[in-house]
Amino acid sequence: MNQRQGEHSRSVKLFEGEKWLVLTGLLGFGLAVVCAVWVILFGGEVTPDGDVSKAFSFNAALGLFLLSTAAIVPLTGLGKRGRGVFRWGYIMLALYSYFAETVQHFRGVNPRFVEDGSKFDSAVGNIFAFVALLLVLFYLGIAISFFRRKTYTRWPGMVLGIRYAMAATFLSFAAGIWISVNQGSIVGLEGNIIWLHGLGFHALQAVPFVAWFAERRPLSAQVRQILIHTTGIAYLLGLVVVGWQTYLGYTIFEWSALPITAAVLFIIAWIPVWMILRMRTVRSGGFQRGV
Repeated sequence: MNQRQGEHSRSVKLFEGEKWLVLTGLLGFGLAVVCAVWVILFGGEVTPDGDVSKAFSFNAALGLFLLSTAAIVPLTGLGKRGRGVFRWGYIMLALYSYFAETVQHFRGVNPRFVEDGSKFDSAVGNIFAFVALLLVLFYLGIAISFFRRKTYTRWPGMVLGIRYAMAATFLSFAAGIWISVNQGSIVGLEGNIIWLHGLGFHALQAVPFVAWFAERRPLSAQVRQILIHTTGIAYLLGLVVVGWQTYLGYTIFEWSALPITAAVLFIIAWIPVWMILRMRTVRSGGFQRGV
């Protein structure tokens, strides 16, 4: 078997074997559409503390997160049992999260910060907090798998990108915990933790996409790694700067040193895509190990 044939044997399909996780993610988009229609027709606020627009953003964000996760799970190197435990555990946790966020906001209750609610509302909120913790712990399991040498050896480019994405994802999880401890997303006069929370999760699309794109070009392993490192490091530094600006209590939408630095870093994170686009495509298909 020649080298290219050996590389092809390592090919893997995104989303392979994760139909139910994909469908659960799509459910989030379906619920988001329902919420969006409601907001357009009746407005978002539901007395006393509900806001259907928050349910809309939550469902869409969780749906995208699940789809992004379903894409990379086949690259974990986990066995059938390990993937099954993660898949069905995460599906159950996601379904409860959809229920708590959507139903409670329609009932006029903020499921995260219940004030003067019934025993049912308090129970839903308490379970929701526990579910959020389990979502983090379950994700830690697959994150660790991407830092195994065996997994990296099989798909070095993609796994390198996913490692950066995992680091950013856990910054987002930390931001979520910060929101809970802070009893809201507002810090100081204008700081808003939700931006750090959301931008971190989007690394699951951004950095693996650059790695995937680089894998489909006739590049050496060294060049691929430089491009992926550039995106990963720039994205992570951008998140750190956003987090620091938020911690200081200032909005990221102001013309000052930290927001401008963050914007520059996020632009740098996408420069490898521009560089790759200038290169001629000579092959397509699965993920090949760099040579």
